[in-house]
Amino acid sequence: MSTDFRTALMDLIRREAKPVEKYGHQPRLFALAHQIAWDLNYDDDVVFAAAWLHDLGVFVGHRPEDPAELARWDHVRYTCERAPQILSEAEFPAEKVPAVLAAIREHQPKDHPTSIESTILRDADILEQLGGIGILRTVCKVGRDTRYATFTDAIETLRKNLQVLPGEIHLENTKRLAEPRIAALKSFLEAVDAEASGNLF
Repeated sequence: MSTDFRTALMDLIRREAKPVEKYGHQPRLFALAHQIAWDLNYDDDVVFAAAWLHDLGVFVGHRPEDPAELARWDHVRYTCERAPQILSEAEFPAEKVPAVLAAIREHQPKDHPTSIESTILRDADILEQLGGIGILRTVCKVGRDTRYATFTDAIETLRKNLQVLPGEIHLENTKRLAEPRIAALKSFLEAVDAEASGNLF
């Protein structure tokens, strides 16, 4: 199996991922996909391409900077519009592009995946919103993301993640992987409550 397109996609995201910490999400997501899907029959090329491209539309330089435009921004639509050309230039197998686009379109918790590849990617993305990584990815946005002006905003998102996301997981392997992440997030939120003494801002 040729891996040239993999190198091309990784190099592209390494250049385009801004702020710089957003780059770590892609390799972690693909590694999680392997942990989730080790006993499943799926197309690894499709999951790879979707994992590396799915957040292109959230990077600085791709998303709008105007707060009003950003509030209406559909990063998934943008990514799906850009992805076919990117994949073609990377010499990704053309017959697999529709499956990649479907996985990107269906990767968010609110979506309903229609393929095993979409389900794997969506489950992996949910895991990235739980546990220590979920905490880091949310809290680092405080003060620079219009959704997170304060710590309270970030904590409210993390509470919602803890309440909603575990029930959105589809695959049994993901549910097992989620258990320590759920426990870590719960422990963190309990510590914040105890330490803030009602004065979290």
